[in-house]
Amino acid sequence: MDKNFHVFLLDDAEQWDRIVRSFCNYEVYYLSEYTRAFEIHGDGQPLLFYYDDSYVRGINVVMKRDISLETHFRGKLAENTYFDITSPYGYGGWLIEGGAPDMLFQAYSEWCCNHDIVCEFARFHPVLENHKKCWGAYEVAGLGKTVVMDLSSPQCIWENITSKNRNVIRKAIRNEIKIYNGRYPDIFEKFRYIYNRTMDQDGAESYYYFEPEFYDSVLKGLEQNVQIFYAQLPNGEIIAAAIMLIANGYMNYHLSGSLREYSSLAATNLLLYKAALWGCENGCRTLYLGGGVGTREDGLFRFKKSFYKGELRRFYLGKKVFNNGVYQMLVKIRENNIRNENYFPLYRG
Repeated sequence: MDKNFHVFLLDDAEQWDRIVRSFCNYEVYYLSEYTRAFEIHGDGQPLLFYYDDSYVRGINVVMKRDISLETHFRGKLAENTYFDITSPYGYGGWLIEGGAPDMLFQAYSEWCCNHDIVCEFARFHPVLENHKKCWGAYEVAGLGKTVVMDLSSPQCIWENITSKNRNVIRKAIRNEIKIYNGRYPDIFEKFRYIYNRTMDQDGAESYYYFEPEFYDSVLKGLEQNVQIFYAQLPNGEIIAAAIMLIANGYMNYHLSGSLREYSSLAATNLLLYKAALWGCENGCRTLYLGGGVGTREDGLFRFKKSFYKGELRRFYLGKKVFNNGVYQMLVKIRENNIRNENYFPLYRG
């Protein structure tokens, strides 16, 4: 085993986070407590890979999944035989500093092959643009566009919002909607109620509903990295809310919901504007809003785009197969009932 290559589990959370924070451009998605919440959600076992040979160093955060537990493989594979890895909900991928990462990727591939990791699916962060050092090591594909607000100053924030959206924000202010933020148990529970109602209205898949234990983990584990912004009517009713993730000067629009019966009041428009101002005042350089559903340029994308008139960022995926023989065997087991031929890994499609 390469002495420069290390793997950390959540048992090593303190050292895990110390390493992550030593990187200039680390993001909240790499922190141990972020991944712990998604382990509770059932996304797999969090791992942090770390490589340092004094010439190049890098980190990669993943969720390790036992393939035998996937519905279509139950009873067909023994447990703890084959695994695949994926970025945590949101973003990940290798974050690399220094020179050419050839030795890093060699050590990484050897470890994955030796530990029955069949393949990896990475979602690179559009703000970090960390896909750039992974060309060649991964099959990198660019997908849709995403919106990243520049939080350089309040004036910069306002001037980059489209005139139509500025009028909508003014309307929300005239409607006497107030925006507040905090991180106390009651507001997490209120957020959960509004978010779940939104998911019901959108016909969301069961994966997108999170249990109270998930929110409790986020509340307690990410003390310095999470704020809930919420919109309140003069009578005290909360009609929209969003979880924002903050770390290292980066702010991310994470989960959100709003009560549809109040949609004409434009509460979410005002909420995002006020959140951007808060981010600016608290040292954040950018607010990442993301893109449309499935990277489409849909209504959600157009809504987000109305907050920033500048250049859009592209979203990149990375695919890597470590054991092609096993990969093809798994595809063959599924070949008669694969629903999505474009899915990766194909055997989960």
